[in-house]
Amino acid sequence: MTAAPRLPVILLWHMHQPQYRDPVNGRYALPWTYLHAIKDYTDMVAHLESNHAARCVVNFTPLLIEQLDEIAGSIAAHLASGSALPDPILALLGPESVPTDPAARLELLHGCLRAQRTQMIERFGPYLELATIAETLGTPERVSYASDQFVHDLAVWYHLAWVGETVRRVDPLIAHLTERGRDFTVEERRALLELIGKLVGQVIPRYRQLAERGQCELSVTPYGHPIIPLLLDFQCARDAVPGMALPKHPAYPGGAARSRWHIEEAIRVFSGAFGCVPAGCWPAEGAISAATLELLATTGGFRWAASSAGVLRNSLALTDAAAAQDPQAYNRPYRLGGTGMSCFFRDDALSDLIGFTYATWHGDDAAANLVNELVQLARDYGQGGNHAVLIALDGENAWEHYPFNGYYFLRALYAQLADHPRLELTTLSDCLARGIQPAPLPRVSAGSWVHGTLGTWVGDAAKNRAWDLLCDAKEAYDRVMREMSDPARRAAAGRQLALCESSDWFWWFGDYNPADAVSQFDRLYRRQLLALYRRLDLTPPGVLALPIATGTGMPEHGGVMRRANA
Repeated sequence: MTAAPRLPVILLWHMHQPQYRDPVNGRYALPWTYLHAIKDYTDMVAHLESNHAARCVVNFTPLLIEQLDEIAGSIAAHLASGSALPDPILALLGPESVPTDPAARLELLHGCLRAQRTQMIERFGPYLELATIAETLGTPERVSYASDQFVHDLAVWYHLAWVGETVRRVDPLIAHLTERGRDFTVEERRALLELIGKLVGQVIPRYRQLAERGQCELSVTPYGHPIIPLLLDFQCARDAVPGMALPKHPAYPGGAARSRWHIEEAIRVFSGAFGCVPAGCWPAEGAISAATLELLATTGGFRWAASSAGVLRNSLALTDAAAAQDPQAYNRPYRLGGTGMSCFFRDDALSDLIGFTYATWHGDDAAANLVNELVQLARDYGQGGNHAVLIALDGENAWEHYPFNGYYFLRALYAQLADHPRLELTTLSDCLARGIQPAPLPRVSAGSWVHGTLGTWVGDAAKNRAWDLLCDAKEAYDRVMREMSDPARRAAAGRQLALCESSDWFWWFGDYNPADAVSQFDRLYRRQLLALYRRLDLTPPGVLALPIATGTGMPEHGGVMRRANA
């Protein structure tokens, strides 16, 4: 009897952080890039290194690549010459005294509490004790009672909690500091800073090595993580939500040229970091439109792109309502017209199980459940050789909600998938190389992996206002570019514009988001626009001094992730 063909299964981990460096003062406003580097990017690569039969796709954004390089370089320079560290939380590990200004001191105290309560604070008795005291002292009236030693100890435990589980289990310094518990010395803080610099600096080389030996396929997102469908056409947001309110500007000025720039710059940065040209692209937030797919194929030369089942469902429904309801229509690639590029659509339900459900399960049970779901799909698809299941989600944001940073779940998942008689853990390029045939996709309904629409980035009054501010800045940019001849100044202004075009600012506008996050990203966005006007030698409009949005919500996982379906 001939064995049934194994169903290809692809895990795509999207590694992304926006530009957190304040363009006006040069300091990092938020520490998430280096913290996710020492925890999630390090753990994720370590799991692959420990199981050579495991395979996956890892998608890097160029802004993340650049920040990792910049932060690793800054730490190395500080250790060598004592130069200032660009991140105020990281600087608490340096030799300098804690700032005496009460407001700055209070901000640092609050910053060292930004960790998942159950899995990252309560797990460690000394950190919980310090955090409890910090919560008591964390008011303008009481913050002066927090001594320098207290703040330094709190900062050490903050970083210890953020260290990846694969490091925690083997590194002697982490073991020593954990056992010591308090009263950390300048030398011990420096040793921890050295370890952090080492971990951050190793991220890109470790993934590159996995790719070079064929275990990991690396892909890219357009440079600034822009929502390209909206850069190309605001109206496309009405494909999925016909009555959606749109910005006052009829279109983003010069959106097609800017989209091409983001694609070309992404390939340049990626190739410099990894020594190869990416075959695939995860567009920011899996957001696509017909025009976006055509641009990715012609400008980027990509062989594949990926989006979400919600987008596929809406797209199929445009021409064949029955096909949109047919389970056999999903978990397979499609091709739009003559683009020559295949588009895969992730399994939203399975992806959300990892993102939101399995964190409360035992790791082995969660992995077994996911494998059982995949085996059932293999049975459903039978002998059909053109199906492939794509599970895609953020590679960093889910794990802090798991015990031990998802260590047991990820270890069991790779082990069970890498050696399964009905499932084959593989990559998207290998799926295409084996001859899997994409089905024709006559039309595309513009959308993203969030609800199959673009409503997370446009439509809300605050989001539309943010787009109008960006459009105004782009019109000013275009006027100045017509007269500016200096290549270096033109390039610097173009890169600053790219930071303003990032999707992340628009993600956080909206009352359903938490107040702290809205305030932080609102301010960073306006500072990016402010820096753009200054690069253009223009007086920034006074409206940039006013907040765009306020948040009042308490979304799941703090709003950094969302479920595919409402």
